[in-house]
Amino acid sequence: MRTRAIKLLLLIEDNAGDARLLREMFADQESANIDMTNVTSMSGAEAHLSEHDVDVILLDIGLPDVQGLDAVRRARTAAPRIPLVVLTGLDDESVAAQSLQEGAQDYLIKGQIETRTLVRSLRYAIERNALEEALSAEKERAEITLNCIGDAVVCTDISGNITFLNMVAETMTGWSTLEAKGCPLAQVFRTLSTVNSEPTETTSEHAILQIRAVHMPPSCTLIRRDGLQIPIEDSIAPIRNRNGEAAGTVIVFRDVSVANALAQEIAHTAEHDVLTGLPNRMLLNDRIRQAIAAAKRHEKQVAVLFLDVDGFKHINDSLGHPVGDQVLQSIAQRLLECARSVDTVSRQGGDEFVVLLSELTHPRAASIMAARMLHAVAEPHLVGQHELHVTASIGVSVFPDDGLNAETLIKNADTAMYQAKESGRRRYQFFKPSMNARAVERQSIEESLRRALERQEFELHYQPKINIKTGAITGAEALIRWTHPTRGRVPPADFIPIAEDCGLIVPIGRWVLHQACRQARAWKDAGLPATAMAVNVSAMEFQNEEFLQGLSQILRESDWDPGLLELEVTESVLMKHVEATIEVLQALRESGVQVALDDFGTGYSSLSYLRRFPIDSLKIDRSFVQQIAGGPDAAAIVTAVISMAQSLKLRVVAEGVETLQELEFLQARQCDEVQGYYFSRPLPAAQFANLLSTGISVELLTTLHSVASARRQW
Repeated sequence: MRTRAIKLLLLIEDNAGDARLLREMFADQESANIDMTNVTSMSGAEAHLSEHDVDVILLDIGLPDVQGLDAVRRARTAAPRIPLVVLTGLDDESVAAQSLQEGAQDYLIKGQIETRTLVRSLRYAIERNALEEALSAEKERAEITLNCIGDAVVCTDISGNITFLNMVAETMTGWSTLEAKGCPLAQVFRTLSTVNSEPTETTSEHAILQIRAVHMPPSCTLIRRDGLQIPIEDSIAPIRNRNGEAAGTVIVFRDVSVANALAQEIAHTAEHDVLTGLPNRMLLNDRIRQAIAAAKRHEKQVAVLFLDVDGFKHINDSLGHPVGDQVLQSIAQRLLECARSVDTVSRQGGDEFVVLLSELTHPRAASIMAARMLHAVAEPHLVGQHELHVTASIGVSVFPDDGLNAETLIKNADTAMYQAKESGRRRYQFFKPSMNARAVERQSIEESLRRALERQEFELHYQPKINIKTGAITGAEALIRWTHPTRGRVPPADFIPIAEDCGLIVPIGRWVLHQACRQARAWKDAGLPATAMAVNVSAMEFQNEEFLQGLSQILRESDWDPGLLELEVTESVLMKHVEATIEVLQALRESGVQVALDDFGTGYSSLSYLRRFPIDSLKIDRSFVQQIAGGPDAAAIVTAVISMAQSLKLRVVAEGVETLQELEFLQARQCDEVQGYYFSRPLPAAQFANLLSTGISVELLTTLHSVASARRQW
């Protein structure tokens, strides 16, 4: 550093002789450029300093208006950044030495001053002041920097006493720097291990003695001055002087409350379902492993319940996913209310839940729990303005009989659940080894179904509908048939339910509609009588939001008259979402498409709903027709259905007619149309075309006419 030349000197000296002596010294040729101003009092010095710049001050501490250290303090107050050298007599040397602590850079003893010593002392004073200024600026920059960072910083001296806290450290500890300075570190920076709640070693000696940086335990808690506990992570490092010797410590730490909460949230999310908050598959598997281990030790049993909500997709399709999500949340809450504290209720995804029942002494407990959960799920769910009704099917597997690990128990419970669905739904079913074969068969059929459309393995057969009075063919019902390349003919009852469960019924149903309309058009173009075409529509198709648009497109592409297309839907389809159903039915009526209520009598059979639905005909289920000869009950039901349909001006079709007795009964009750094996089995397109051209056999016509004639005579 280059020393600035002394140009302006302020001498504060009331002794004229001493002042003259000093001026003569400065008159030396070496320092001839010094411009010295002499004032005789502190008040005079204060006035001069307020109006003039000086490079250095030479102060006698025995002035008329102030003496000793007070003189030094007033001079520093008047010019805090100007170098100060103190003049004193022999008897004031101790006071002069103390003046250095008050901010003076040096002191000189009168009577021992030489010209060279005087000038050198003044120059050194300027140098030291410049160094102190630079050091002060550097310290200020460091403090500003430390106060700007997000971490807390605490510094100590070699004895472990506090020397500095930045603003973050003040906030986190509850101590200000002023209060903390000089206090032992352990008093200000109190920490505990969150593992065992014991004090954590944080003294500066820990870092100093090891002469290396160290990290505190990861589970460390800071105890603030007011007792609040804050989780932190920190490190301690020694502060070294220029000789490499330990001079203190610096501790850097941060509040990890938010980070810990976020980590806990991430960990929770990884193991829990976001929608319901229930454990997910990963956590469930771990719980099952623990339950199995405990069951082995205590000779207990474990049960796994696999629950699937029946028909849940219809809620999502008709009312939207937000409503569906609330239903799932409602179901989750009810399952939790049913379960015990030792049980685990988890959501696997979609509308599937798995419940782990631990510490069972007998499988009967699983039966009781399954029945309780079925009842709870079936209670109405209030979502907004909707009162929604859903049911569930449950499969049950038991350790150790049905599996020795989580994967096997869940798989077997899933298999049993599908068996419960196939047995009528809203029930529970315990796993049986024989179910595995059926599950494999089902999976094989599903995989084959996914390829059947593109491989053109489906075809349609057509069964005629007969006017019971005239014997004329009034229409045809299109019925899908599947010929598997290796299995051969697969019965519809074997693959239609699987197609509905896995969603394939929608593309398959669209293909049936398209193929049936094209075939009807082809018969008409061939000159055959125009025939109404009936097609069965599943619930999933009917409630698909693209159903009406797709139907319109099929009618346009096939150029088929909408008035000659009849869609057959079951009561259960219509009753799922009544208001939405009425809108679709109204749109179909406006387009001219006919709607028949299929399998009537097997579902709700509500007259009030029939009045609301814009439908055109009723189909009496074959189960009632085939029991006509078996007793008065079935006959009474068929009679009542025909009478009710007639009162509502609906056409009545009886399906499954196989005997003359059934035909005579239906004709006597003025049923409009019949279909069944008595007239014809479902036929391939070519054979049905021949039937259209020739009509039904003469023998059948004669029978019909005879029955009609006998009825008139009666």
